[in-house]
Amino acid sequence: MSDNVPARPGPLPELPGLSGLSGLSVAEAGARLRAGTLTSVELVEHALSLIDAYDAELHSFVLVTRDLALRRAARADRELRDGVDRGPLHGIPYALKDILAAEGLPTTNHSRLTLTDIATEDSTVEARLRAGGAVLLGKLATYEFAFGGPSTDLPFPPAGNPWHREHIPSGSSSGAGAAVAAGFLRVAFGSDTAGSLRGPAFHCGAVGLKPTYGSVSGHGATPLAPTMDHFGPLAWTVADAAAALQVVAGPDPRDPRTHKTPAPDFLGPLTGEVRGLRVAYSKAWYASDPGTLPEITGSIDRALTHLDRLGAVVEECELPPYELFDACGRVILMAEGFAVHKENLRRAPRSFGRFTYQKLMPGAGVTAEELQRARQVRDRLRAALDRRVFASHDLLITACGQTTAARVDAFGTDWPPPKLANDMQTIPFGVTGHPAMSLPLGFADNGLPIGVQLVGRAFGEASLFRAGLALEAEFGRRDTRPVLA
Repeated sequence: MSDNVPARPGPLPELPGLSGLSGLSVAEAGARLRAGTLTSVELVEHALSLIDAYDAELHSFVLVTRDLALRRAARADRELRDGVDRGPLHGIPYALKDILAAEGLPTTNHSRLTLTDIATEDSTVEARLRAGGAVLLGKLATYEFAFGGPSTDLPFPPAGNPWHREHIPSGSSSGAGAAVAAGFLRVAFGSDTAGSLRGPAFHCGAVGLKPTYGSVSGHGATPLAPTMDHFGPLAWTVADAAAALQVVAGPDPRDPRTHKTPAPDFLGPLTGEVRGLRVAYSKAWYASDPGTLPEITGSIDRALTHLDRLGAVVEECELPPYELFDACGRVILMAEGFAVHKENLRRAPRSFGRFTYQKLMPGAGVTAEELQRARQVRDRLRAALDRRVFASHDLLITACGQTTAARVDAFGTDWPPPKLANDMQTIPFGVTGHPAMSLPLGFADNGLPIGVQLVGRAFGEASLFRAGLALEAEFGRRDTRPVLA
């Protein structure tokens, strides 16, 4: 089949007696749960029925916790009837990327090496979701150890892209992107080291939020590169993402990387008002690159024009060379990733999938001096962004990805696969730790999703949500979903 496939939009799948549930936002579902016109059990049963009907092709889940979900949903219903309100996700179904531990469940990391590892405690993300009354539906597909690629030599098949099965959903939070885009869930939770939430969100037409480094605890998550690992939500809308972040953000004494200040209120300022917001952009990063689709450059231009029309102050700025961020990030990622997995790489190299092994092993050649130099460069790049952009602007808008989702058959026997190259522009903010969000803005000519990347100053997620809401209202097409087989 040609890359030039038409878009296949349509309404969300529904089931008899539960019409309209798939389209409810987190806030809408929450209001109905609190009013008693909807139950969490109904939401869960609907989600489970959709997964049963359609996930055999998508492979977004590696584990569905059916009985656990129904028990937690019943508890949520009892609590809400009794006036106990645990927060914005109370009674709302969600799922975890399978690197985040949930007590009593396997954390497989999509790997033969940890296939039977059972978590003895919750990750902080899961503990906060459980305390917030949310309902765990299961574990989601990832790339092995949140690295590698869409391999077929692993214990589970790779997740598929709901918009077209011959294309990947990107990674490594691939199951999260597929499940949210397909309408199984409104929110899922994963990790983002170099773009692992933002990539699947971009290629599946969802919202992927990498919060500020240290905003969300990584305790109980399998590490990849500890000084670049971020944790956050992938959601269908900006407001859904804000509600999800509200539940999991905040300091954690078990993770010294977390910021000591309590998380702010992300939901109160959700107005979409952008008048006076100062927005920067730099075409040098994407517009002159022949690898960037014209539709993506055009979507950035439309976003900037719309914000200007709404009263934002839009100005071009000068950024450090993209290649410097990219090189710095790759050195840190390879060195830290190899350090995390070196014992297994030496002891059982054949137990890794091919993509994972071939991406981790170059880290063996990074010296301590080279790693230290890369970390010093990171400090300078972070300071340069703060000085050149965020000292005078609230927001930077740039490309998230340069092309639409790669075809599955691009990942053949050659190394490196063509689409494990530089088609994403997410790594700079994994390096610097600034909050960044992938926002869908429609579709390319081949019918696959495209969008933009919004970046804020440290702990400036509120600005991302403000601008994101305004752009989503104009371009987001949140009523358009892929047609499931």
